[in-house]
Amino acid sequence: MNARLEAIAGLEAQLGHVFVDRELLERALTHASVGDRDPDAQTNERLEFLGDRVLNLIIADELMRRVPEAPEGVLTKAFHKLINVEACAEVGQALGLHQALRFGGGAGKVGMRRNMRVIGDATEALIAALYRDAGFEFTRDCVLRLWTDQFARLNAPEKRDVKSRLNEWALKHAGSEPKYRVLSQSGPAHAPHFRVDVFVPGHEPVAAEAGSKREAEKLAAEALLERIGAQ
Repeated sequence: MNARLEAIAGLEAQLGHVFVDRELLERALTHASVGDRDPDAQTNERLEFLGDRVLNLIIADELMRRVPEAPEGVLTKAFHKLINVEACAEVGQALGLHQALRFGGGAGKVGMRRNMRVIGDATEALIAALYRDAGFEFTRDCVLRLWTDQFARLNAPEKRDVKSRLNEWALKHAGSEPKYRVLSQSGPAHAPHFRVDVFVPGHEPVAAEAGSKREAEKLAAEALLERIGAQ
């Protein structure tokens, strides 16, 4: 068994469901870059559209159940903490989804398996495929199990943004704001890949890579804070 087939088997084991419709599962795991070379290929974009709606319904309904007296504004804030790119990508990574994805050409070689947007979108596509293959009740139970950590952190004190923390430290200890620089940008428009570094006077620059400039800056800032012991 090759590495991708092993990853798919592990994915199904964690979901607790073996797909009857194997083509549906394969479509959920096929990135849009495959369509760049094969216009007839079935990619996961349409399933992502459906999965987003299924996930939204499950999470919104669960919030209504858990906090029945909460006003709409509180529910909305909690909802956006539970459903965002980072949350979906975290679930996908825990499932090993990135190892099961199929990319077109050499797309996987430019960091797309580490791209949070790619993993998050694929997680939504997988949820749609699960909904179609196993039904809503099973999908609901599975999603709530996969989102256990996100719900557990819902009421935790919010941690200050990592870039704000670095900015505060740099002004206090170096007398200057951090400087961010894009070292490279690669990949297609629908899945870009950025390499960014951050510099604070008196310290070596630290670089990081991600699927967006903003995320790469956050990772670089976090790495620099770790290096200087200011976490």
